[in-house]
Amino acid sequence: MGETSEAIFLTSGYCYDDAATVAARFAGDEEGMTYSRLQNPSVAMLEERIALLEGAEACRVQASGMAAMTAALLCQLSAGDHMVTARAAFGSCRWLGDNLLPRFGIDVTVVDATDNAAWEAAIRPNTRVFFFETPANPTMDVADLEYICGLARARGIISVIDNAFCTPALQRPLEFGADVVAYSATKLMDGQGRVLAGAVCGSEEFINEKLLPFQRNTGPNLSPFNAWVVLKGLETLDLRARRQSENALKVGKFVEGRVPRILHPWLDSHPGKALAQKQMDACGPIFSFVLDGGREQAHGLLDALQLIDISNNIGDSRSLMCHPASTTHHNMGPEGREAMGISEGMLRINVGLEDPEDLIEDLDQAFTRAGL
Repeated sequence: MGETSEAIFLTSGYCYDDAATVAARFAGDEEGMTYSRLQNPSVAMLEERIALLEGAEACRVQASGMAAMTAALLCQLSAGDHMVTARAAFGSCRWLGDNLLPRFGIDVTVVDATDNAAWEAAIRPNTRVFFFETPANPTMDVADLEYICGLARARGIISVIDNAFCTPALQRPLEFGADVVAYSATKLMDGQGRVLAGAVCGSEEFINEKLLPFQRNTGPNLSPFNAWVVLKGLETLDLRARRQSENALKVGKFVEGRVPRILHPWLDSHPGKALAQKQMDACGPIFSFVLDGGREQAHGLLDALQLIDISNNIGDSRSLMCHPASTTHHNMGPEGREAMGISEGMLRINVGLEDPEDLIEDLDQAFTRAGL
């Protein structure tokens, strides 16, 4: 014993000394593992670690970020309920509200997350959940966590926050009154493009009484190996998130001078800068910008990149760029993208750990080749 790295428990089931022990565990009278769809030692270590980082009473991890978002909503919503969600969001998160939930008799109202009055105006007697992310993907809208979560709590509504762009290293929504925080741990928590993972954090009551029964019986569980990989990622999360934020600010200042419009929460040009700096410890690695030449010019810039890779992932330690209209938000359709503020000329960049001067040099030559 004495290993410096946590063990990986690659097991689907467990054995017991006697029949009374297993009966007591299944009855909830005795702590202990029963089946890896319910508990696994490697997975439990990750859940404990994320809960501590988040400042949450409890955490349950899932097989992917979208498994986490889906579980966080479906575990508490029923036919006849109503949810208010933000206009700007990851395409699959919008799909949940636009397509999946209505199929089960759950009404959804979409609002501009930056308009505080819109949240209150959207409330109905049967409103059960507020669901949004800040900063939003890919428009970088910054929503007022304290106001929206406070409004929700005052009206008996559960606020669910997608915090994947920041992680608890940069933003802790629970400190601003959020009830539930959900993650794609694939992003910054792993941060090295290796595995899929998700997480949901909240009170012990929410996790054990609402989320756990849903997860136990539907099975969106994280594998022990993937849990171990994310555990390793957490060891460098704070260092990576802050260094990538520093790089993103340097790169963003360069990009601002070359493009018609930039969406970067730490620059003076962003209308939500003051709010972002109140809620976030650093700007995060991601920002977007818009070109006047539409898809043709955006694709031309992507094709001209040499160091920065074309990829739809974010939170990675490598710099990545994508065209949301033809990738992450393609399924929203032209009208849906327009309503979200995603134009054909928008590009989203994830700034990695490379030397920022190398990234600026690559962008400089790509801008020139794209006619900028």
